[in-house]
Amino acid sequence: MDKGKLELVVGVFVLVGIVSLGYLSIKLGKLEIIGGDLYEVEALFNSASGLKPGATVEIAGVEVGRVKTISLKEDRAMVKLAVQNGTKLYSDTIASIKTRGIIGEKFLALSPGGGGDPLKPGDAIRDTEAGLDLEELVSQYVHGKVN
Repeated sequence: MDKGKLELVVGVFVLVGIVSLGYLSIKLGKLEIIGGDLYEVEALFNSASGLKPGATVEIAGVEVGRVKTISLKEDRAMVKLAVQNGTKLYSDTIASIKTRGIIGEKFLALSPGGGGDPLKPGDAIRDTEAGLDLEELVSQYVHGKVN
């Protein structure tokens, strides 16, 4: 094989490898490049301690979305959720921050309700439950403030 053909084959091989690596990074990292079939809703929590952007949003243990952003609104945590379009959420939906296992990662669990009006993109979930803060419980126990 002459030098020009060899360089062309190596170049094509490297290009295919880079494209494959990019594709796997996007799929395995569950990144959304073009937006996908998602809509956003918001939820206000007293504390979003341990919850991170990218955490899963689940209904009955099934992933239906991801936490998009967490910011401060006045003195509460504003959590924006990107939820799949086919997921029906209603005005009586309850959002709870849960933990996988004893010291596992935090995720957002939704109880979709069904008695209210359907939530539209940009609407807010009114009923929220902050996650259990294990450190605070241990501190209360150590200092004798547990009833």
